[in-house]
Amino acid sequence: MVARIAARTVLAVLALALSCGIALAQAWPSKPIRYIVPFPPAGATDILARIIADKITPTLGQPVVVENRPGAAGNVGTEMVVKAPADGYTILQATVAQTISETLYTNLAFSFGQDLAPVALIARVPNVMIVHPSVPANSVQEFIALAKSRPGQINFASSGSGTSIHMSAEMFKMLAGVDMVHIPYKGSGPALADLLGGQVSVMFDNLTSSIGHIRSGKLRALAITTAVRFPGLPDLPTMQEAGVAGYEASAWFGIVAPKAMSREIVNRLNGEVNKALALPDVKEKLLQQGAIAAPGSPEQFGAFIQNEITKWAKVVKASGAKVE
Repeated sequence: MVARIAARTVLAVLALALSCGIALAQAWPSKPIRYIVPFPPAGATDILARIIADKITPTLGQPVVVENRPGAAGNVGTEMVVKAPADGYTILQATVAQTISETLYTNLAFSFGQDLAPVALIARVPNVMIVHPSVPANSVQEFIALAKSRPGQINFASSGSGTSIHMSAEMFKMLAGVDMVHIPYKGSGPALADLLGGQVSVMFDNLTSSIGHIRSGKLRALAITTAVRFPGLPDLPTMQEAGVAGYEASAWFGIVAPKAMSREIVNRLNGEVNKALALPDVKEKLLQQGAIAAPGSPEQFGAFIQNEITKWAKVVKASGAKVE
């Protein structure tokens, strides 16, 4: 008899705990969600985050507030989210930069691949080789000839050491056999500003943040970095078509969260992001920004992240780049 009462008590407690857990999950979100962007405003990371935040705010019923926390090629904002409570109220805009940093930085206090939970891949974005109009080169081959005639004299801008923008240029240096000087900035926005002003000569920028300047003629595009041409700029050749054999690189953007965030919240966020990506106006906005929507499951995004870490580790090793 006593055993039966004890068993019933245990079952009642478990049922209560389960119902409380379900109620807690159903109650989320009950306050604004911080969407940390680890780069400054105006760059591709920021632009795409704001498109998604605007669309999922109404469906979640709480504001999704974009908060820029730049520094150390995205590592400042990333570490902030790693250390944040796993309650669903702090999420991170992830980029290819964090998968590069996994190998590039030797003293990180976290592991991007192990300390964060994949939520949703948002979009994939080509990088594009762009030059200031004063640069006397109208093609990749003309630029290579120019760079070889001026070894160590041409500066290239990046959004920070270890970003895809930086490593895309390092890949170009390696495959084209040219010597250029790296000028890192705290984000694509500041780097583009100096490229537009002629303080630097060339940049391998995310197409998202530079496509408007290309279309206006303020910057000259020489090639796209992906293996296929971008539909929005059909006349722009790929780097391989331009004569740099074996060259292929792209950027991507997605959402990750503190590792221990509940599966219910991960799935809810993933569903809301995928619904947003299916909207015709969102697809059009992404395409206008040089991005292609890439919906999928958290598991698919997690596998993608691990593949990117492995891929870029090879590029970092080949380039010899390291950041303390």
